[in-house]
Amino acid sequence: MARASDSAQFSLFDDAPPPPSPPDLAAAPAVPIASVLAPATFRHPQANREIRLDDHLVAYALKRVRRRSIGFVVGTDGLAVNAPKWVNVGDIESALREKGGWILRKLREQQERQKRLNDARVDWRDGTSIPFLGEPVIVVLDPRATGAMLNTDAQALPGVPRLTLHVGLPHSANAEQIRDAVQSWLQRQARRVFEERCRHFAERLGVRYTRLALSSAQTRWGSASADGAIRLHWRLVHFAMATIDYVVAHELAHLRHMDHSPRFWDVVRSVVPDYEERRGQLRDDVLPVFD
Repeated sequence: MARASDSAQFSLFDDAPPPPSPPDLAAAPAVPIASVLAPATFRHPQANREIRLDDHLVAYALKRVRRRSIGFVVGTDGLAVNAPKWVNVGDIESALREKGGWILRKLREQQERQKRLNDARVDWRDGTSIPFLGEPVIVVLDPRATGAMLNTDAQALPGVPRLTLHVGLPHSANAEQIRDAVQSWLQRQARRVFEERCRHFAERLGVRYTRLALSSAQTRWGSASADGAIRLHWRLVHFAMATIDYVVAHELAHLRHMDHSPRFWDVVRSVVPDYEERRGQLRDDVLPVFD
């Protein structure tokens, strides 16, 4: 199952992605995007041209390529435009203005996502917090502990994390030592959780998997092979169990249908009726950034 891309792509000759519906069209007239967002500057690192879209300055990277249409790609770096050599700059800018609302919306989404990624960067020290099965866990350096041990405080106050991970390291441990110890514990927990959920859903789906392996793939949360081998990304262990269950059920359903046909989704739906909502969590949530 492929993970959602961090970039949005749009071709001039494709249908534009539908804009979000306003709450009440009758009560609220259309408002230009410029009046909703304060003027901002979006600059691609390889920008070689600039344009103003609704008072926003967009510096974009224009590349001449062998293709029949103008293509827009909005990624973490900003806006990149791929255009045929025979299309003049005036036509390119007209196309950009025509789709300016979509471009600005995607640039803002990428800007907000990048901020969330920066905020998610883990500061590896005593007292840092990481998500585990959808809950925050406080890392405690505890030289008395052996390995890493999860403690649960059922009496924790509202808003205070009830889980603490006691790691057997001295308070002088450096960031790399702490990261490695916590990551090792997370991977052990991932295998334990995945094995239990795979057994559960394999029985419900009437399938048999031959092997379960942890993955560190860059773009996929999981995969299934025709020989029954299942691979699941260990960092799924950060998500709530409901999201993990969706990925597990998704991959095991491939042992019934090695495609994404309607029959395949019917199989997924039979055990995870709200799979679309759970799949959305994979797209929207930001994982902690491990340096």
